[in-house]
Amino acid sequence: MSTRRGSPNEPERRDRIAEATLVLIEKVGVARTTHRGIAEIANVPLGSVTYYFADLDELLAEAFKIFVTRLSARFEGIMAAALDRKSAEEALAAFIVNSSKGTQTDLILSLELYAYALRRPERRSIMLDWMAASRRALERHFTAPQAKALDALIEGVTLHNTTHPDLLERTDVEQMIRAITT
Repeated sequence: MSTRRGSPNEPERRDRIAEATLVLIEKVGVARTTHRGIAEIANVPLGSVTYYFADLDELLAEAFKIFVTRLSARFEGIMAAALDRKSAEEALAAFIVNSSKGTQTDLILSLELYAYALRRPERRSIMLDWMAASRRALERHFTAPQAKALDALIEGVTLHNTTHPDLLERTDVEQMIRAITT
């Protein structure tokens, strides 16, 4: 079913609903996300949610696409700002350490996206697009095989540092990056 167009009086409502979906996913997870909960957070009538999105799956997919686009742009900016390979390695190490010590929002949404994509094979393209964007950003400074390994390192260290009491520090991460890139 195709997505309907919104009222010209409030063109941002569709985006507000998708953003509210991310807020609710962070709070309760995908499994407990409902149209009603989204409508409450977005401060819209319940009917607006079903007007703009054919079903909850379509809405979840749209919200995750927004999330992935936002993260990909942030990471691309970090890699684009690196002037050379050494500064890219330093920026990457800082990104990895800061990601696991920063807000839990991105981590929670990332993990929810992984589970969502695993349970709905037709939505795996969202996850694959995110990985491809990360690797393209990394390939500014590293080979394709190195970018693939570094992409896995980013996610692995981030997950490790958010769950394990023995944090990997920046020096540990820098050593891992050098092991992959040399």
